[in-house]
Amino acid sequence: MKTAGLLRAAALALSLALGACSQPAPPPEVSGELNVGVRNAPATYFTDQQGEPAGFEHDLIRAFAQAQGWSVDWVEEDRRETLFEMLDSHRIHLAAAILPRPVVKDRHLIAGPTLFETPIHVVYRSDDKAPRSAADLAGKRVALLAGSGHLPVLMREKRKHPRLSWVILERAWPEELLAQLDAGEYDAVLINGMDFDALRNAYPRLAVAFDLGEPQQIVWALAPRSSRALQNTLARFVEQVQRDGTIKRVYERYFGHVRRLGMQDVLGFLQRRPQRLPALRTHFHEAQTLTGIDWRLLAAIGYQESQWDASATSPTGVRGLMMLTSETADRLGVNNRLDARQSILGGARYLALLKDALPARIAEPDRTWLALAAYNQGMGHLEDARRIAQARGGDPDNWVDVKEALPHLSRSTYAAAMKYGYARGFEALSFAENIRNYYDILVRLEPAYDALLRLGRGSDEKARSD
Repeated sequence: MKTAGLLRAAALALSLALGACSQPAPPPEVSGELNVGVRNAPATYFTDQQGEPAGFEHDLIRAFAQAQGWSVDWVEEDRRETLFEMLDSHRIHLAAAILPRPVVKDRHLIAGPTLFETPIHVVYRSDDKAPRSAADLAGKRVALLAGSGHLPVLMREKRKHPRLSWVILERAWPEELLAQLDAGEYDAVLINGMDFDALRNAYPRLAVAFDLGEPQQIVWALAPRSSRALQNTLARFVEQVQRDGTIKRVYERYFGHVRRLGMQDVLGFLQRRPQRLPALRTHFHEAQTLTGIDWRLLAAIGYQESQWDASATSPTGVRGLMMLTSETADRLGVNNRLDARQSILGGARYLALLKDALPARIAEPDRTWLALAAYNQGMGHLEDARRIAQARGGDPDNWVDVKEALPHLSRSTYAAAMKYGYARGFEALSFAENIRNYYDILVRLEPAYDALLRLGRGSDEKARSD
């Protein structure tokens, strides 16, 4: 009897605990906490290279909460449907998962203001013949993601092309959809433009054939009977960030560089990686230990400069894997620019110096992207570009504004703002943007380096050998 009583008490305690977890969340204007449900995806919410939460929608939601003085409680779920159920039960205030407005409306949830529009891409393998319209998809193996909002568009096309058919993938992420297309399991897939942009360099053989239907309006979903105060606050915030350029700047951080590399650029990079990078990896690791800069970013610079060729030499006199000038090499103590280790360590120290030379108020990742432009053109020309950005009404501390100013360094109309004279600013722009792309690829393919962890493993291995 005593055991039965204890079991009943434990069951009651568990029931109360579960009940507490499913209690409706109080309005954020009362509790000071915004409860947000998200789906892990490149455009929404993920963990970045520093182990911090990141993503286009994440950054906007964080800015929204900060503007109101609220904290954010993030809840990750794999399925959009689970997020909708949490909204129905008022366990979260808002859901973000690249949600098309019609999908939110069909679930009888409240759709927030339109954040942006994204096309519905029909993506195929570029080795195959490109479909030109929905008619060309009839009889082909087509796939899409559940909850993507693409099904109604296909249903309308099927009325015109009865042989059109498709597979709906449940619990799949955009990368899985593209991976299966790349592997030949499907002939074409439907994916929204923002998700494809985040992954296009990971699958260089995939290309957009055409866009289907009208662009989707992407919104955040709010719980039924959400307070009018929350709805109005959100509407004012979205209007403000569209007007002041915040959305443009956040978009730039994640997607502004992804279309710069062509298919051959990416394929060449992927081909050389296993051939050339293994022999250099230790030097890049050492450079990270020396400077604190992610070795994969340094490796991306090395590829952009020389395609990881230690003997590279340009007609202008820059030499070596990291393409250092003789003046820069002398300043950094590099005796032999054609020595891979010396070049890598010198290039890493040079980038670190450039980052340190920028005003302390400039935050990451803008600080790094600006330093990359200076690596290519020099700090003086970067400062000219920052002055031009400010003269054009932009923010000299923000990469999205400075990158638009860089090409003006070669235009005489801006001579008055150029203390250091003419420069091929468009080359600095391409240099920085290409490195961003190569860095993204390396982050996906190469593990981060932890010097302390490696030292610990070395000690363990020595102990075992003793």
